Amino acid sequence: MGVYTFTGICAFCGKMFSFHPNKVPSLHGQPICKNCVDNGINPILKAKGQQVIVYAEDAYKPCLDEEEDRIDWGD
Repeated sequence: MGVYTFTGICAFCGKMFSFHPNKVPSLHGQPICKNCVDNGINPILKAKGQQVIVYAEDAYKPCLDEEEDRIDWGD
């Protein structure tokens, strides 16, 4: 068994980070890093009384290779 990780550029801060492609929050298909969700977007949403972004516990962790067949590759 192996693991793999996806990397991308955060839609908000522009930093590169690792994520699970089907579980990470995104904006128009571009992933959003954990720091921006937790420390930027969610506090603003909460202050406005709006629903905060909730993501899966493993959204920012490596994926098991056995999950590869369940990834939406966007084809």
